[in-house]
Amino acid sequence: MNNDLVSIRERGLNALLKELGPSGMAQFMHQFDKGSGNYTEEREDLLKDITVDDIVNSIQQRKTTLL
Repeated sequence: MNNDLVSIRERGLNALLKELGPSGMAQFMHQFDKGSGNYTEEREDLLKDITVDDIVNSIQQRKTTLL
């Protein structure tokens, strides 16, 4: 299976190169970044003080604003 993944990656990169050219291919590839950090920990820290009631109230306020 590993060889299949290598082949698929190679074919995909060749298709990008053919369709977009070197510059377009590079721009496309830069859109995908593995990132860093721990998303789960960061999300839990960011949302630790937010309750379901806070979310409901926020939704209701937005609905009122849009009407």
